[in-house]
Amino acid sequence: MSAPAPRPWWRSGTSLIFFGLALGVLLGGFFPQDQHPQVYNLFRFFSKAFIALIKGLIVPLLLSTIVVGIAQTGDLKAVGRMGAKALFYFEAVTTVALGVGLLIANTLRPGDGLPLDATAHAGDVAHQHARDGWEIALHMFPSNVVQHAAEGDILPVVVFATLLGLALARAGDAGRAAFTFFESFAKVMFRYTELVMTLTPLGVFGAMGYNISHMAAGHVVDGVLVKGWPAVFYLLGRYARLVGSLYLSLFVMFAFVFVPILLACGVRVRDFLKAIREPALTAFSTASSEAALPRLLDEMVRFGVPRRVAGFVIPTGYSFNLDGSTLYLVFASLAIAQAAHLHLSVTQQITMVLTFMLSSKGVAGVPRATLVIIAGTCASYGLPGEAGVAMLLAVDEVMDMARTTLNVTGNALASVVIARWEGVFRSEPADEAQPEARAA
Repeated sequence: MSAPAPRPWWRSGTSLIFFGLALGVLLGGFFPQDQHPQVYNLFRFFSKAFIALIKGLIVPLLLSTIVVGIAQTGDLKAVGRMGAKALFYFEAVTTVALGVGLLIANTLRPGDGLPLDATAHAGDVAHQHARDGWEIALHMFPSNVVQHAAEGDILPVVVFATLLGLALARAGDAGRAAFTFFESFAKVMFRYTELVMTLTPLGVFGAMGYNISHMAAGHVVDGVLVKGWPAVFYLLGRYARLVGSLYLSLFVMFAFVFVPILLACGVRVRDFLKAIREPALTAFSTASSEAALPRLLDEMVRFGVPRRVAGFVIPTGYSFNLDGSTLYLVFASLAIAQAAHLHLSVTQQITMVLTFMLSSKGVAGVPRATLVIIAGTCASYGLPGEAGVAMLLAVDEVMDMARTTLNVTGNALASVVIARWEGVFRSEPADEAQPEARAA
């Protein structure tokens, strides 16, 4: 039986995502939120509905994948070894990310000249509680897996699934029926994921239209209200140095850290980028790592990472290996200090980096993520945390898109590194859960 003809380029998933992104930017600018609230609400509906579908499949997909992967391994020592290697790698790379942020922020000084309103308040963000080290460690252990699943709290679910997989491996014949259930459930979840992923262009369109429409509604800058397309361009121009500096930092992280790691693993950079193209573009467009997770897992398996490795390393990395968000923490905090004309000594900056090394591990479990950590840490160092967060909120969506993309890229790279370290990269047959998808 001959293989089906390939789709035309203009009907490929990547092309449709680009089309949705461009259309969202265009229509969002022509339909500002204040003048066309119904159109704005339509954008918001498409965006929120797509993210809701994604969040709905995250927990069952991870649970079934991790349980099956670890139960198939059946070796507690192997799982422990892989986990230790992953945590060592995560800590090393995130420390480098903090160093890159520190270097770029001190060199380019992106905060100089930014408007910082000392009387501004950032809503509830600055008052939320950022977890300390003991709370983060305690939070890893699942007290009520149903509650954790309902709240979308990934890390305790990962721990629960890991322990359940180990229990199934030790149960022998008594656990065969349960293993068969999870194996079948995992295959069904990948089919469900395929259905949801077909809506990605629509979700991207809604997300971009929603953000641009809101921006075009108008912003008060230095007492002047700027609306429409001038507001979009003026606002982005005002913050161009901040946004550009962050994008440069993320590029430096990729070019001078990720690329050498890929070469050391014997992986061609072009092949790796091709494999993560759609998950990375989804992450950039939606500013959501969760939206890219299902496709990222699938693409890394196709790339040669065994599903038992990808299903363990990537979800764990979502809590411990957020390279883009970690870099942004120190970068943004120094930008706030520069905007407030406050000087931080080398000792203070190093101490801040050490603080972020620990606090960044709880980013995934805190609402409003990096902004919460920034606000809490700035207060500890005498910086205007609330005003600084209010300043960053103006372009946080634009910066979030880039740092989320690096988060996804970093976790994809981590799965390759650990698979290579374990000696199983491209050494096992591809997972059979999606034969039709591979044929297509």
